[in-house]
Amino acid sequence: MSDRRHRPHVRMPSEEELALWRAAMRDVRPLSGDPQPKPVREETPGGNGSAPPPAHRPGRRAHLRPPQPLDPSRPVGLDRRSWQRLRRGRMPIEGVLDLHGMTQDEAFEALTRFVTLKQEQGARCVLVITGRGLRAGGVLRHMLPRWLETPAIRTRVVVYATARAEHGGEGAFYLLLRRRPAPC
Repeated sequence: MSDRRHRPHVRMPSEEELALWRAAMRDVRPLSGDPQPKPVREETPGGNGSAPPPAHRPGRRAHLRPPQPLDPSRPVGLDRRSWQRLRRGRMPIEGVLDLHGMTQDEAFEALTRFVTLKQEQGARCVLVITGRGLRAGGVLRHMLPRWLETPAIRTRVVVYATARAEHGGEGAFYLLLRRRPAPC
């Protein structure tokens, strides 16, 4: 027997994917205390240092990402106690949205309307049920974090977390909504 371990085939990114990655990471700065990375010289056909435009136009569901993405493992702008209460399912749930049986487009539109309405009503914690899915872990379940990054929703959500078993477990998510701005 050989000591070589089986490693799955890893696909290398295409030039277009590398150009998109470089363009997306152009303004990223390291956190304080992290060592400074060495600058990467971009090789572009035009030689002007900018990434070439993508060869395709984004589809209907492609959205721009905000500068600071949601990170369910390290919430920004939330105290530790509130984060623990949310993760443990101890915050009062002020609205439930069930996405079962919807297409991706229907689910995204329903989520956008639901989050907007609940925030305007002053709700803080809502539950979104995506289901676990049968194959590949569920399409809606995997799409929810991406949808939360869209501008229409990202500005309204502080953080999200997987729900406890009594609220749907891996097939549901708690969303903590931002407080409504005070009327002027």
